[in-house]
Order: sequence, then structure tokens, then C-alpha cells
Amino acid sequence: MIEAGISKAKRTEYRCISVLGHAEYYPRFGFEKASQYGIKAPFDVPDENFLVYRIADKLSEGTVSYPATFDGV
Repeated sequence: MIEAGISKAKRTEYRCISVLGHAEYYPRFGFEKASQYGIKAPFDVPDENFLVYRIADKLSEGTVSYPATFDGV
């Protein structure tokens, strides 16, 4: 499922995929700590659990924003 999501995301204009996930699971798919690219979560989360998968060569620093449907979850 993760590989299918990565494949689909590569066909979009998105520059990366971000996940809040297990620090030992997601790196096997190519995910890296978001902090090394200056990317932050919009909430407090351990650095090792907020990860990104780079689609574009260059990523922009900043804070990830989620659609309103995720508010209050």
C-alpha cells in the first residue's frame, strides 16, 4: 500500500509525502526525517517520527498543513 501511494504521488505535482509514523518502519521505503529538510509538523511530535519521502529534488522549508477535515482528530 505504501509503495502504491508513493507511485501515485510521483504522478502528481507534490514535492514530497509526509507521514507521522514509526521511525524504523518507514525508512525502508525511502522516508527520511523531515527536520533535515527544514520541514516541521503543525503540532508537537518527536523528530524521529515525522518523516518525508522526497519526490522533487529540492524541498521547501516550512510547516506542513493538513486539510480542515483533520482538525480535531
